Amino acid sequence: MTVEQWLKYAKQQLTTAGSSSPAIDAEVLLLSVLDKPRSYLFTWPDKALTATQSDQLQVFLSRRLSGEPVAYITGVREFWSLPLQVAPSTLIPRPDTERLVELALQKLPSSGGDVLDLGTGTGAVALALASERPDCQLTGIDLQPEAVSLAKSNATALSIENATFLQGSWYSPLQDGTKFAVIVSNPPYIDPDDEHLTQGDVRFEPLSALIADKQGMADIEWIAEQGRCHLSDGGWLMFEHGYDQGPLARDCLTALGYCDVVTEQDYAGHDRVTMGCWKGL
Repeated sequence: MTVEQWLKYAKQQLTTAGSSSPAIDAEVLLLSVLDKPRSYLFTWPDKALTATQSDQLQVFLSRRLSGEPVAYITGVREFWSLPLQVAPSTLIPRPDTERLVELALQKLPSSGGDVLDLGTGTGAVALALASERPDCQLTGIDLQPEAVSLAKSNATALSIENATFLQGSWYSPLQDGTKFAVIVSNPPYIDPDDEHLTQGDVRFEPLSALIADKQGMADIEWIAEQGRCHLSDGGWLMFEHGYDQGPLARDCLTALGYCDVVTEQDYAGHDRVTMGCWKGL
């Protein structure tokens, strides 16, 4: 097949399988195998695929037709314009989480400051912040050793030197008294009984990074409670959550003594990030 013929064939297959983005899926899979920029598809539509390329594309397409996320198939996902390696041991970085990065950048002191990213996964949020603020030191923590290794690999590949990644449960790897100007997190926040866990890409993502007890609020409550010991005076805690968890998140922070508590929306207008300022007791 030629480039154009394979794209048409793959799009038809993916449409029949119910993909919500068949054209994009087909393009991403093809570009991954060709190792070319998107402009190549329009410049060389009549270019014939080699037998090796055709075989690899058929493997990739079969995996996508089974529902596997494109990012896990290609091993790469872009976040904040950074190409990140991804793996089934971590969540796939999503555009909505870029809102967390935007808000953290707004709250970081102009003079610099230390930032903590809890549940860092691929390192997406920490590396995005580190790339924007080379004057700040980023620390990312994740429970899974595989995630920490992946985040370190991403930092090396992107030549980002102001980010450190540690393995452990939430704040446990930190020394007593360690303080941060901003703490960010995209923690597990889905109720274990949520029907969406059996649908779409999340079927392939690690449950430990998705679900939390107490209507999805258990980890958020722990992060907020313990965060008071690790925030500088006037420091900010902010975390991503579900579209319907804004009221619960605000109540949690307010009850713990945080000030200026507010929930911000994502690009679709849904509640997505709640944050509060810690001004000490």
